[in-house]
Amino acid sequence: MNSVRNNWTINEIKDIYNQPLLELVYQSATVHRHFHDPRAIQISSLLSIKTGGCTEDCKYCAQSSYYETNIRTEPLMQVADIVNKARLALENGSSRFCLSTAWRQIPDAEMEKILDIISAVNDLGLEVCATMGMLSQAQAQQLKDAGLHTYNHNLDTGENFYEKIISTRTYKDRLDTLNIVQEAGLNVCSGGILGMGESMDDRINMLQNLSSLKRHPESVPINILVPVEGTDIQRDPDFSVWDLLRTVACARIIMPQTQVRLSAGRTSLTNIETAFCFFAGANSIFSGDQLLTTPNVLPGHDDDLFKLLGLYKKLVK
Repeated sequence: MNSVRNNWTINEIKDIYNQPLLELVYQSATVHRHFHDPRAIQISSLLSIKTGGCTEDCKYCAQSSYYETNIRTEPLMQVADIVNKARLALENGSSRFCLSTAWRQIPDAEMEKILDIISAVNDLGLEVCATMGMLSQAQAQQLKDAGLHTYNHNLDTGENFYEKIISTRTYKDRLDTLNIVQEAGLNVCSGGILGMGESMDDRINMLQNLSSLKRHPESVPINILVPVEGTDIQRDPDFSVWDLLRTVACARIIMPQTQVRLSAGRTSLTNIETAFCFFAGANSIFSGDQLLTTPNVLPGHDDDLFKLLGLYKKLVK
């Protein structure tokens, strides 16, 4: 239990994942209590600072230019407006502020403004996270020098299923970006989306790839697909909350120091289901009524649930 491994095999992870459910959750809860305060939940806020018009064809994404959705393409927000949003998030208990842009990669023409945004949010005392597509080594270093704490780049799923949902970027592209991020000394935030039609083996493959990085991701967001009208994918009717729970518990066991984040799709969970995920090792959520283009649980509801369960928001470092 005290060791952190980067050499988990597919078969080992499959054995963990397929344990009797209550045994799995007992094991993950035990690991969680060894490495974390089980009552502390890290709160992140997510803001789309450049929305729509993305040139990637991710089938789940409302911001892709390949699909006709109700999302309007908008330019990069002004620094002052972003700082005001970040300040409000800080006042509401967030310790991390995530900046999202619908780009394949940061355009050179926008880099200076991005660096100014990161520096300004960092000055508030928030941990700054960014998700802006692929990165070059030089870009990763520039982001770090500006004060970026973490870079998000999700694997989304396992390698075999990946080509069924995205064709404009390879799985290797994703892994290469994660390596570039770590080489720059940034923390990695990387996870996936459940309920797209992937198999258990696809989820296990994704977890194995994440746990095999040189350093485990600092955070692993686990999303439930929120279908958006106009995109090319719908929720798999066979997906259930038990698949989510097994994925959360398995992630906690094989990446014990990682923040496991309940992300998109929380609106579909009951309080009891959410509490079960916290017990199994989830210790981070996104706060705010909107996650990029999909609805999120209202902050007041989270506050009431935290009070009921005896949880508290992890303080800004």
